[in-house]
Amino acid sequence: MPRLALRFSTQTLLLQLGVVLLVVLLSGSVHAWLVYGRIGAEAENQALTLARTVASDPVIRAQVQAISNEPGTPPPGVLATGAIQAAAEAARSRTGALFVVVTDETGLRLAHPDLVRLGERVSTDPSDALSGKEVTTRNTGTLGPSAGAKVPVFAPGSVATVVGEVSVGYSMESLGQSLAEDIVPIALTAAGSLVAGVLASFLLRRRLQRLTLGLEPEEISTLVHDQVAVLQGVDDGVIGISADGRITVFNAAARRLLGMPEASGTPGSPAAAGSDSSGANLPGTDWTGTDWENAAVPAQLKALTQPSAHDAEAVEIVAGGRVLVANARKALHRKEDLGWVVMLRDRTELQQLTRQLDAVGTMSTALRAQRHEFANQLHTIAGFLSIGQHGQAKDYLARISATGPLKFPVQQAELLQDPYLQAFVGAKSVEADERGVALRIGPETLVREHVTEPQDVTTVLGNLIDNAVNAAVAGSSTQRWVELELLDEPGPDGGTLHIVVADSGDGLGGVEPERVFVEGFTTAEAAEGGTARAGGQGLGLALVRQLVRRRGGDVRVLEPGSPGGPGAVFMATMPGVTGSPGVTGSPGDAPPAGPSGAAEPSAAAEHKEGHQ
Repeated sequence: MPRLALRFSTQTLLLQLGVVLLVVLLSGSVHAWLVYGRIGAEAENQALTLARTVASDPVIRAQVQAISNEPGTPPPGVLATGAIQAAAEAARSRTGALFVVVTDETGLRLAHPDLVRLGERVSTDPSDALSGKEVTTRNTGTLGPSAGAKVPVFAPGSVATVVGEVSVGYSMESLGQSLAEDIVPIALTAAGSLVAGVLASFLLRRRLQRLTLGLEPEEISTLVHDQVAVLQGVDDGVIGISADGRITVFNAAARRLLGMPEASGTPGSPAAAGSDSSGANLPGTDWTGTDWENAAVPAQLKALTQPSAHDAEAVEIVAGGRVLVANARKALHRKEDLGWVVMLRDRTELQQLTRQLDAVGTMSTALRAQRHEFANQLHTIAGFLSIGQHGQAKDYLARISATGPLKFPVQQAELLQDPYLQAFVGAKSVEADERGVALRIGPETLVREHVTEPQDVTTVLGNLIDNAVNAAVAGSSTQRWVELELLDEPGPDGGTLHIVVADSGDGLGGVEPERVFVEGFTTAEAAEGGTARAGGQGLGLALVRQLVRRRGGDVRVLEPGSPGGPGAVFMATMPGVTGSPGVTGSPGDAPPAGPSGAAEPSAAAEHKEGHQ
């Protein structure tokens, strides 16, 4: 059977335990060795002190000199009962030394604990002491290993004439007993260190497992590669927020969808510029490590991660000139809270396609509504011809030619020369007429060129007309109308189209004009302050402003209106959307014109004065 590989955390634990055990053993051994050396040094010093004391004893000095001056050495029996033996044994008994040995100038023992050894030569070299030097030694003699000292014995009244030596030693066994007494705190200290090291190793192992979620290094490496591949390979924006509220993931798609260019600095440093839902510039970073609550992202995204938010609840927001669908999910791993994952999906193209289809459907409905009128006109002409009223048939045809074969219910429609605007505004007039609202073209309308960006014009013009019709229907005035003025301003990179829309509603009431362009502003929200100009999900005017500003123009409120009418007046300036037939503009080619740079048509000014 193949051997099972130990987990990384287990390997780390065993390695840490081995290191701790080795360090404790080495530390304990060194400590014990140092203690042993200290005890030996203390024994040597004590032996040296005792040897000096014995060697300086006048009785010892006189007796040693007397024996040295005699020929030969007294027999052991005489030495055993002599004063030197008595003094040496008294000092040994008093201090607990292993031995106190006194010799003559030739190294023969004059005093020794073992009486049998008296008169014999010492087992260790006495030459250093007999030459007048004091030495400490650690050696093994007839009584066993010892730590001691050798001191010369000088003749009475002399400091130069050596007549013998004194050797004192303490047993190494007694040193071991002293070490044994000191080894207990050493062992306790080592054991405590080992227990602390083991406990710290186990705690570190648990923390390592918690931080890595129990994954092995190979698994973590694979996850990192997979994460990079997935986050960079998807078109959806992904934002990861950790459990402590910090951004851990902010992929390139999320920056692109939120209108934030790629970051070029280090984490947490200013590196790029983004824009919020109102189009204002914001400082950009790569966001990693940034506090989520302080991040410059739309407030709707932050609301999705609040504790009271429902998991996976999707909302629509406008950011970076796009309509985004955002939702957040709680991230869990083995019941552990890992934070939130916010997903962003782009619905801009779908919204634009929906508006285009709405425009086509509107015009189709208008054409179907006019089909009966066209058929009736043909029947009328056929009737005149069948009864021979050729003159009346001719006059009837002339009237039809003057007004067009299909008559939209829009007043002063002849002021519109562009076929696209004719068809679109005419279709909108049919919808307004069905709701009891008269759509009319202002007398100052003048569009000399053709629309080259019908998609953008549809989005802006359709939104403003729809909001104006809603305001007129909700208004208190008995005469419900919407007035539209269009004026183009030729330019080298495409003409600028100025759009002014007014209605008979009750205006904005107490609502701040800029607030109607905030994402999420709806009719229901503004009901207390007046007739709101935004409807649906509160994305229309916000998206319109984003779109127009991206082209270099702007949308703003010229007049907030008043209760009882006339209502609010909106103006949109769209650079680069008109031109000669066959010329197509581009948002990137649009001239940089902002809210204050666009020329306000005189028709709008006169219309404002008429509403005062």
